[in-house]
Amino acid sequence: MEEQKTTKCCCCGNGEEELLNLIKERAAGYLGQEGALIQVLHMAQGIYGYLPLEVQTVVAEALQIPLAEVSGVVTFYSFFATQPRGKHTIRVCLGTACYVRGGKKIVERLKELLGVEIGDTTKDRQFTFEVARCIGACGLAPAMSIDDQVFKQVNPDKLEQILARFEEA
Repeated sequence: MEEQKTTKCCCCGNGEEELLNLIKERAAGYLGQEGALIQVLHMAQGIYGYLPLEVQTVVAEALQIPLAEVSGVVTFYSFFATQPRGKHTIRVCLGTACYVRGGKKIVERLKELLGVEIGDTTKDRQFTFEVARCIGACGLAPAMSIDDQVFKQVNPDKLEQILARFEEA
């Protein structure tokens, strides 16, 4: 017997079908509007959480545009995600100052602690792990951010303590 995939929205409790119908309904309101694709994709990602192929297909059909066009936009812009994202986003700065002062060590230790590679999300969906070219804290490198909070002069030994602030009990 094949296991059926079910997605439930954590905030509204709707199932996958209801979410896809909501996206279809809202996207249809933009039909024929020039340049609406990015706005519709933001809306869809807000509803579904990310933009898997099923969501991209719904958007393409609702806007009556080729799926390849939708997919091209999704994969081009870094603010769109095609995989589930974590509750928190960790970004380690690998700009010149941070890299020279140990940013790579921060990345390696986080890979160990989280059990994921750069660009991945932890299995419990608590953290999505990314790198950034600069987060504007060059004078206090190495730096990283979790969501909108910047951590300066990060030491690999401090990472467990920093992560603990964001983990769900």
